[in-house]
Amino acid sequence: MLNSAVVAFCILVIGTGTAIAQEPPAARGYPSKPIRFIVPYAPGGPTDIIARLLGHKLTERWGQQVVIDNRGGANGVIGAELAARAVPDGYTLFLGNAGVLTSNPALYARLPYDPRKDFSPVNLTVAAPLLLVVHPSLGVKTVPDLVALARARPGKLSFASGGAGGVAHLAGELLKVMTATNAVHVPYKGAAPALTGLLSGQVAFNFTSTVAAMPHVKAGKLHGVAVTTARRSRSLPDIPSIAETIPGYEVRPWYGVLVPAGTPRPIIDRLNREIAGIVRSRDVEERLTVDGGEVVGESPEQFARTISEEIIKWTKLVKEAGIKLD
Repeated sequence: MLNSAVVAFCILVIGTGTAIAQEPPAARGYPSKPIRFIVPYAPGGPTDIIARLLGHKLTERWGQQVVIDNRGGANGVIGAELAARAVPDGYTLFLGNAGVLTSNPALYARLPYDPRKDFSPVNLTVAAPLLLVVHPSLGVKTVPDLVALARARPGKLSFASGGAGGVAHLAGELLKVMTATNAVHVPYKGAAPALTGLLSGQVAFNFTSTVAAMPHVKAGKLHGVAVTTARRSRSLPDIPSIAETIPGYEVRPWYGVLVPAGTPRPIIDRLNREIAGIVRSRDVEERLTVDGGEVVGESPEQFARTISEEIIKWTKLVKEAGIKLD
C-alpha cells in the first residue's frame, strides 16, 4: 500500500502537469521579450503620459522592456489600425481612448479597424472629466444660466473645441441636443488654441481638461461652471456636474489598454491583473488623480460593454446633431 504522502505528491505532480499542458503556449513564461506599446497620438498628451507611466511600471515588474511607439495622425486612426493588425501574441499593447474606440466609429463612415472585432479589451484604466468653462463677460455662473442665455439668444452663442469630432465638440453637441438649444461650434486646431480663443473672448464657452482650465479659473480669467462626468470630481468637489441639472448628461473621457483580437485569454488576464495592481498602487494612483483623473480598473468584460454602449450613444448623437466629417 502506497504511503499517503507519496500518493499526495503524485496527485500534485499530475495536476500541475495537466495545468501546464492546458496552458496556451503563448502564455508560458510571458513575457519573454520586449513589448511594444502603441500610442495613437504624438508624445506629450494624456494618452502618451498614461502609456509611459504604465510601461515604466510593467518594465519594473517583468524585467522586460516596454517600448512606447507613438503613431499619431488622423484622429488616432493610424495608430489604431497598426495595433489592430499586429500579431495577437501579447507583445503588442494599445493605449486607446474614448475618441479612437467609440466616437470615431460614429463619425467616420469607413474606418480601417473595428473596435469591437479587431481588439480584445484588457483594462479600462482611468477616466477624467471635462470642465465646462465660460468667459466672465458672459455673466454665466451655472448650467441653468447658460441654458437660459442660449435659449434667449438662439444661434448667437459660440463654443470652442480642439477640432471637429473631438470629445469637446461632442460634449457641446450633447448639451445642445439635451437642452434643445442652439450654439455655433467653432473648431480650432488643438485644445490649447481653443482655450486661447475663449480667454480672448472670441467664443462664449468651452469644454476642456481640468488641468488646462483650472489655473485660469483660479486666476479669475474664466469661470468653471460644471464637470461633464455623472458625478462631481473628487479633486474638484465644489464644482457641480452637468448631470445635476440635466439628468443623463455624461461625457467621460477615458483611457484603457487593449490587445489585438485573438490574443490568448491567459495573457489578457495576466495583463489585467498587472495593470489593476499598478494603477491601485499609491504612487501611480496619486499621479493619475492629481490632475482630476479617477482610477477605474474595469475588467475586460466591463470594458467591452463600455465600448459597445458608447458607440451606440455617439452614433445616435452624431445623427441627431447632423455631424459629418467624411
